[in-house]
Amino acid sequence: MNRVILVMILAISSLFGQLEQILVTENFLEKDIKIVDIRTPPEWKQTGIVKGSYTIMFFDEKGGYDMKHFLSELNKIVKDGEKFALICRTGSRTTVIAPFLSQKLGYNVVNLKGGIEKLIKEGYRPSPYRVSPLFQKP
Repeated sequence: MNRVILVMILAISSLFGQLEQILVTENFLEKDIKIVDIRTPPEWKQTGIVKGSYTIMFFDEKGGYDMKHFLSELNKIVKDGEKFALICRTGSRTTVIAPFLSQKLGYNVVNLKGGIEKLIKEGYRPSPYRVSPLFQKP
């Protein structure tokens, strides 16, 4: 009986995502975790990106968003149940998006508070952003 209850609890808890809120540091970047940069292409070009991060814009320059497209791209990168981190410029956008992804959609998210600006202020040198030839406009 106890075993059945434990299995049920584990099954139900796996339906809910997890959310961690941490200040971003260079040490965190050395962990084996995927980082998704949700800023806009002009922002990626301006500052560069965290080396090895995935660039998937969430909010466009006017504040609009396409949730279906974002989730489609995210699901190409992140497997079910896999923990990943979100980063933006200062942490404002990820503070809004991370709880939604974890609590409403069941993702295991780390919100990197302070964003790329915090990293740069602390001496981090981002990698240049390069657009894939597949996505360049003719």
